[in-house]
Amino acid sequence: MFRNFTCGDLRHSDINSEVTLSGWVHKVRDKGFVVWVDLRDRYGITQLVFDEERSDKALLEKARELGRETVIQITGTVIERASKNPKIPTGDIEVLVSNLHILNPSILPPFTIEDDTDGGDDLRMKFRYLDIRRNPIKNNLIFRHKVTMEVRKYLSNDGFIEVETPYLIKSTPEGARDFLVPSRMNEGQFYALPQSPQTFKQLLMVGGMDKYFQIVKCFRDEDLRADRQPEFTQIDCEMAFVEQEDVLNTFEGLTKHLLKSIHNIDTGDFPRMTYDEAMRTYGNDKPDIRFGMEFGELNSVAQHKDFNVFNSAELVVGIAVPGAASYTRKEIDQLIDWVKRPQVGAKGMVYVKYNEDGSFKSSVDKFYDQDDLAQWAKITGAKTGDLICVLSGNINETRAQLSALRMELAERLGLRKPNEFAPLWVIDFPLLELDEETGTYHAMHHPFTSPKPGQMELLDSDPSAVRANAYDLVLNGNEIGGGSIRIHDKDIQATMFKHLGFTPEEAKAQFGFLMDAFQYGAPPHGGIAFGLDRLVAILGGQETIRDFIAFPKNNSGRDVMIDAPATIDQSQLDELHLKLNL
Repeated sequence: MFRNFTCGDLRHSDINSEVTLSGWVHKVRDKGFVVWVDLRDRYGITQLVFDEERSDKALLEKARELGRETVIQITGTVIERASKNPKIPTGDIEVLVSNLHILNPSILPPFTIEDDTDGGDDLRMKFRYLDIRRNPIKNNLIFRHKVTMEVRKYLSNDGFIEVETPYLIKSTPEGARDFLVPSRMNEGQFYALPQSPQTFKQLLMVGGMDKYFQIVKCFRDEDLRADRQPEFTQIDCEMAFVEQEDVLNTFEGLTKHLLKSIHNIDTGDFPRMTYDEAMRTYGNDKPDIRFGMEFGELNSVAQHKDFNVFNSAELVVGIAVPGAASYTRKEIDQLIDWVKRPQVGAKGMVYVKYNEDGSFKSSVDKFYDQDDLAQWAKITGAKTGDLICVLSGNINETRAQLSALRMELAERLGLRKPNEFAPLWVIDFPLLELDEETGTYHAMHHPFTSPKPGQMELLDSDPSAVRANAYDLVLNGNEIGGGSIRIHDKDIQATMFKHLGFTPEEAKAQFGFLMDAFQYGAPPHGGIAFGLDRLVAILGGQETIRDFIAFPKNNSGRDVMIDAPATIDQSQLDELHLKLNL
């Protein structure tokens, strides 16, 4: 037996017990006549003691030679600790060691295994197995497990069945590039790794599995950022014989359950907002509603004077920043520089200070009087002491720029509190998006999304006006889930493919298996997929997903620990009938 207790188990009630512990040497403190060793495992830390009076001399010397992260096993007696440590659960006791066995020595780690480590991101990624020993990463992985188990419990209790779907599938156009896998047995042919199990879960509905879920790996070969990985995990779900309301109610219930079970937070019904309203009010389709700063459109009150910057703009729009009228000119200039950065792309910013005495001071006093600025304050909801920030230009670009500024200001003002949760449904998305470069339409979600009832005929006359029977669940300014009611009629699906530019032959080649299945009685169905990595990070009070994944890739999509991707031996390429043109 390597241990009969863990390093987090022992308490005052265990005094005088004989125990065996195993773990890693966390610290060694040598005071000459006494040596203390902190022994660590996943469950906590227990202090070990070796001293000249009670320990064998050879044992004391062996303890002195222990290096950090050496794996040891000890046997000893639990005794009361003279100098107690209230910061750890085992702080009332220590173990007087009678036997010490070194299971495996360790070389000096490249960074300290502490909560506040001296290791940078790249170093920690290279030695991720050491990083996992630190409490922040260890606890994040345990937290992820807890969330995952609560998801499985809730869905299973609601009649959902977990079904595995294939990883080696056919390449289909779902918006991102596929990872391709060459087939050795079928020369010149390739599998693709799934971007989602979309068609398979629809086939499961045809198969009568009316409530399906799967916690599943998905793969997208796309540009990376802090909240995106080339491989990621979805909570993938589908239901038959449902309308949009059924899906929203089911997965609102799941989200409420997670907030209650994880954080003991009770939430009421989630607010709902149309896509158009979200874009008009917040400038993006995943607004953070933990704070205000809603957009106020100012065209009607800002385009009647001789200020050509506004007069020539499609949109003049502003936000009221609470308490920011006290900003100095230097601080305001810093904001202006911030919106001019290439990542944001604004040409400048107009500001108005709403002073405590009710007067206004702006950067455009030459063009607008106090009555004009009072109208701006009314439309943006500004109060005395607030700062009004105004951007102008092309509608879509300006909304995106002001949205970025709104989020930046909220961050600076401490309004994005990680322990507050504000869920929101965004509904009624456009069914199609116009690619301005090619002039063609593509599906905003995917080709299997159903249009809102009664809007199918608009596909021919006004495609951009068609709304999708689609919905996103937003939490704290992040999309954590998205789904739709699917097309279940073969003819309607064929019409959708036609409007997306597929010839009948292309549609047959890509999705013939699905179209064929629809001929055998496909039920009405719909579903949703949650991004588990992002959901867990937000529930854990963070927005970057990397520290909630055991072995993540870096921002270049590389696993620096195992050095992947890597070159392949020529003999393997020959077996796959592949030649590299480098």
